Amino acid sequence: QVQLVESGGGLVRAGGSLRLSCVASGRAFSISAMGWYRQAPGKQRELVAHISSGSSTHYEDSVKGRFTISRDNDKNTVYLQMDSLRSEDTAVYSCAAGILRGGIHQPLFWGQGTQVTVSS
Repeated sequence: QVQLVESGGGLVRAGGSLRLSCVASGRAFSISAMGWYRQAPGKQRELVAHISSGSSTHYEDSVKGRFTISRDNDKNTVYLQMDSLRSEDTAVYSCAAGILRGGIHQPLFWGQGTQVTVSS
């Protein structure tokens, strides 16, 4: 079992930055592939980025060059640095611990989510 707690969301103007953090409990963090997902109102949840246990990363096309996912295994924490934010980035962001299968992130455990609102 892995418990995940996100923080760092908030209200920011377009063009601004936020850094989300997700702290995990349990020893499985270092071997887990971690993902950040988001769900905007009226839309399906989508993967934003994932990072493997070896720190290989993958990004959804709309955030490439603007968002950076990273992890600190000593702190059991995964981060999402979000720069050049746009109004369309407004969503609830959740982290998930899981596995990679064929390069696709499969989430097993979820955090409760943190709201990110970007004003134009």
